[in-house]
Amino acid sequence: MKEAIQHPSTTNPRASAKTRPSNPQPPSYVPAAEVRSLLANSLAARQQRLGAADMISTDEAAQLVQTTRVTINAWIAKGRAIGLTQTKRGFRMPRWQFEPSVWAALPKLSAALGTAEGWALLSFLESPHGALNGITPRQAIEQGQMDTVIRIAEHEGN
Repeated sequence: MKEAIQHPSTTNPRASAKTRPSNPQPPSYVPAAEVRSLLANSLAARQQRLGAADMISTDEAAQLVQTTRVTINAWIAKGRAIGLTQTKRGFRMPRWQFEPSVWAALPKLSAALGTAEGWALLSFLESPHGALNGITPRQAIEQGQMDTVIRIAEHEGN
């Protein structure tokens, strides 16, 4: 009887592992120059966003919704409203969050994402999302898709 000749990699799993090319590992740190660049760009982008035409102060927000600045600050702390920290004291807020469709979604969105941090909420709402065919969650909410956006947020929050 002839004995079947088997390829070494089929008889010894280690043999195939030894012959596979190793994947180069990325460096375990980011160079300091790159970190400085990322931080500088981030700061510039945040400053630009804070100065955008749709941004209002907490005092202006209080007037808009007929409440007090203290209440607005409490809402921000609870994730009921988006307040963006700035380099000086106080918050800036996107005016559009007080539109009824977005306003109704904010507490659910904050809970789903597990954060009340304004920049995180704003980034989620203003970033195009593949699960929404490339539109932003804010646009989807304004188009009546709040439940879909909340499900996406729950997935990303976990």
